[in-house]
Amino acid sequence: MTATGTATRRPAPAPSASVGRAAALSAALIAGGTALGFLRDLAMADLFGASGSTDAFLVAWTIPETVSPLLIEDAMALLMVPAVTRLLAGGHGVRPFVGATLPRMVAGLALVTLALAAGAPLVVGVLAPGLTQVGPAVLCVRLTAVTVVTFGIAGFMSATLRAHHRFGPPAAIYLAYNVGILALIAGLSGTVGVTSAAIGVACGSVLMVAVQAPAFVRCLRSGPVQPVARPTGEEIRLGVAAVVPIVVYTVTRQAQVFVERFLGSGLAAGSISQLNYAQKVAQVPMVLSLLIVTVTFPRLARASADGDTRRVAAQIQRDLAVVSGMVLCATAYLVAFAPAIVAALFEHGAFTAADTGGTAAIMRVYALGLWGQTTVGLAARAFFAHGRPTWRPAAVLAAGLAVTAAVGAAFAAAGGTVALAAANAAGITLAAVLMLAGVRRRVAPVSLRRIGADVARLVLVAAGACAAGLLAAAAFGPSFASLLAGGAVTALTFAALVALAGRDLIATWITAWSTAGPRARRRPADPEEDEQ
Repeated sequence: MTATGTATRRPAPAPSASVGRAAALSAALIAGGTALGFLRDLAMADLFGASGSTDAFLVAWTIPETVSPLLIEDAMALLMVPAVTRLLAGGHGVRPFVGATLPRMVAGLALVTLALAAGAPLVVGVLAPGLTQVGPAVLCVRLTAVTVVTFGIAGFMSATLRAHHRFGPPAAIYLAYNVGILALIAGLSGTVGVTSAAIGVACGSVLMVAVQAPAFVRCLRSGPVQPVARPTGEEIRLGVAAVVPIVVYTVTRQAQVFVERFLGSGLAAGSISQLNYAQKVAQVPMVLSLLIVTVTFPRLARASADGDTRRVAAQIQRDLAVVSGMVLCATAYLVAFAPAIVAALFEHGAFTAADTGGTAAIMRVYALGLWGQTTVGLAARAFFAHGRPTWRPAAVLAAGLAVTAAVGAAFAAAGGTVALAAANAAGITLAAVLMLAGVRRRVAPVSLRRIGADVARLVLVAAGACAAGLLAAAAFGPSFASLLAGGAVTALTFAALVALAGRDLIATWITAWSTAGPRARRRPADPEEDEQ
């Protein structure tokens, strides 16, 4: 779909804040949402433990878990941010574009919601054929199906706001979401049990829309109102060709969870719940590290639109160095303190010491795949920033998913949930390596040699920090104060070893965090003379 008008083409407005400031604002709001998410999980663990009822809810939770990356963080952002960025770069307002696309999207998503509600028994049977509590799972699926519509609207708003370099309201959506879930759990858990969480998911998703509505309306009112030309048949074909690979990529990435829950439903009751608790904690560092990528994505999209592949390569390498350092430091901490973290967070009420042991073992293995998870998210944005159809990310993730499914199916009976976590880490790490190779060949001249050397040094640094953390964990108990002290030990050791490993790593971090807008310093990528 193209926007036409008589406005003179002019550059998109420069962001008013640096990457560091925008990331700090987003981090503060997302940290609040994450903290409430922890409170939600703590409430679930305390009230319901790791049981058949929580397994039933988590099967329904698969819907918002799938819809969130599809309609908020990944597919919607990868489609909308470049599209709106191109409109702004051409001097056009977004109101006609929104009027032409949002109503149709909502109508289509409403049909999907109705189909999920009607087919809830089939959905449960496909996702978890070994589930013991089918009835509660069906009811929860019907309640959480509402998120298909509400997440779609929230994601549309988020992408539009981010393209305008307004990161606050989009970062606040999960805070609002978890407020709704916690409120309903507190009010209804004594009456309807775990179903209260599913009702909370539906209500919280409405709050995600409400918290962004004022800023979204201001964006619609700003800028010129240009008519949107009716798309030609060729434009529709190209649009579908661009959308479908992104949707397939997002669903394939989320399918790792499908595989885990499918195989986990055949293990002991509570296995799916332990996998979920471990994953929720382990993925927090990945979410926080990807804030950098979220903030820099509009700039990456603009560089791609300008055809400046060297600027694209430089941005990718800076982002990867920063997020790799963040997530590997967090990996060292999670591996060292997993039992203490799980005990401090969850071992209350119905959550037993046995649940703590199982969840901590899973978390340690999950953490080994965090670099792969983060790198896949970064590399996929590089592929989709230019807005042209590409199947490479989906194909690479399919290969990783095949590894996850094969390893999980082969070893789940003997290794249980730990084997499923190992399968996840192996599949996503393979996908990350293949994705970076694809970025080099198809997107921008990133230096794989430089990336490999930086990541290798950071892995060695993380190993040293983990060793220091393990020594600290042996001396500390599972209290929150001990976890904070242990985090300080791990982080300081990591920082000290990074300083010893090379000043260029520190320089990359400083450059990435201080970069601001189109006038920022640009460091060219390091081409590899002898690489294909």
